[in-house]
Amino acid sequence: MLVNFLIGGAIFGYAAWALVRFINKSKQGKCAACDIQKTCSSQSNCQTSVMKNKEI
Repeated sequence: MLVNFLIGGAIFGYAAWALVRFINKSKQGKCAACDIQKTCSSQSNCQTSVMKNKEI
């Protein structure tokens, strides 16, 4: 019984953490939350780099 509560708590805890992280990244804007932000020199460069990575 206790194991079920621990597993359920872990699942719901991870879901809450992922939701909070998603909301915080979406508040930052498109390029601020980009995974390759450090390598971008401008907004347009970041958009093309992300598109190229998604196609591969």
